[in-house]
Amino acid sequence: MAGELIYAFRVMRLPLLDAGGSPIGRIVDLVVVPGRPARHGKSASAPRLVGFVADSQRRRIFVNANRVGELNGDGARLKSWDVDLNPFKPRPGEVLIGKELIDRRIGDEIVSDIGLESISDGRSSWWEINKVRLARKGSLGRRSTYRLADAKEVPGLFDNPTSMEAEAARLRDFHPTEVAAVIRALPDQQRRQLAEALDDQRLANVLEELTEEEQVRIVEALDVERLEGVFDEMEYDDVADLLGQMTAAQQEQMLDAMDDEDEAVVRRLLSYEAGTAGGLMTPEVIILGPTSTVAEALAQARDPDWVVSIATQVFVCQAPFKTPTGKFLGVVHMQRLLREPPSMELRQLLDDVPVVSPELSDHGVAVELASYDLLAIPVCDDAGRLLGAVTVDDVIDRMLGTDWRKRQRQASNSDPKSSGSAS
Repeated sequence: MAGELIYAFRVMRLPLLDAGGSPIGRIVDLVVVPGRPARHGKSASAPRLVGFVADSQRRRIFVNANRVGELNGDGARLKSWDVDLNPFKPRPGEVLIGKELIDRRIGDEIVSDIGLESISDGRSSWWEINKVRLARKGSLGRRSTYRLADAKEVPGLFDNPTSMEAEAARLRDFHPTEVAAVIRALPDQQRRQLAEALDDQRLANVLEELTEEEQVRIVEALDVERLEGVFDEMEYDDVADLLGQMTAAQQEQMLDAMDDEDEAVVRRLLSYEAGTAGGLMTPEVIILGPTSTVAEALAQARDPDWVVSIATQVFVCQAPFKTPTGKFLGVVHMQRLLREPPSMELRQLLDDVPVVSPELSDHGVAVELASYDLLAIPVCDDAGRLLGAVTVDDVIDRMLGTDWRKRQRQASNSDPKSSGSAS
């Protein structure tokens, strides 16, 4: 269902408002992606707004369009209080209306403004480019003339990024599971092209949502430099799982793409049998010493790169504070950290939890996690040194079987009520 029309030139002067309505910046540009061409009996889609560029706290940031609850003459008001202050970096396939479309010459006319229409399908809403305001300079001192055209009637409005660059831009803020569904629906060549168009972190997150077989088919087509960047963004245990599906020759090629420290960690994980605690564990956990404080622990847990199952507890050990550590002493759970004063040392808050050996079976790990209601369980060697932790999500993956994602996809495809992949 179509709704109101707004014009980009006006929006680019509006304040960015927090959820309470207070200004926190100013919108300076709008980010759009080209629409999909007509194919497979489906009509072409219009170019869509994916977000706003705003000046805030002396930096230029990106604000996802889905995070804006209201857009009117007062400004763009966010739905929630949190703001991503990472500097904005345009991605391949994305187009900045102010920088790239306004003042663009098309034939003997110049784009003077872009009209965006609010669209809703009952479940979600978005903005599409609907109108283009074109100006033509008058001759012999006459005033310029203007006309309003439908966007689809204006050829050359966008440059021609590769179709996969545009697709990657459209998928900018889709959940990795949804991006994985899109990748599965593509033939092999286009899968690789889309993988090339995704940035390293995005591709790493998507790979973790694919089956090992699908991961291998994508990764083996990447060059060494790209592999190094992608592996840097992946969890060590996920890299080890991926390499475990390859031949020895392929493993060596992939390991050679890593730096020495990462290679040593992954080789250690590959040395454990599949289906054991060692084969399931991640060596990347929050590790602090007994004299570290509650404030230090909370600062570590605030890091958004930690997955939830890891960020809920701090593993306290003697030095060194990197796996394999010194003697493991215990854990401090997040709820306890929130109840105690910031200056209190962790040694006063230790919770005695069960530990498992790296040789314990996956079933045994699942029993321990369930028995003690844990999100992660420490893995220690015979000397009591912490080697890593097994998280409940990795155990669930293991219990469901290595091909559960493929089976889930097949079940969804056979279900007439299924909504299908993201579009």
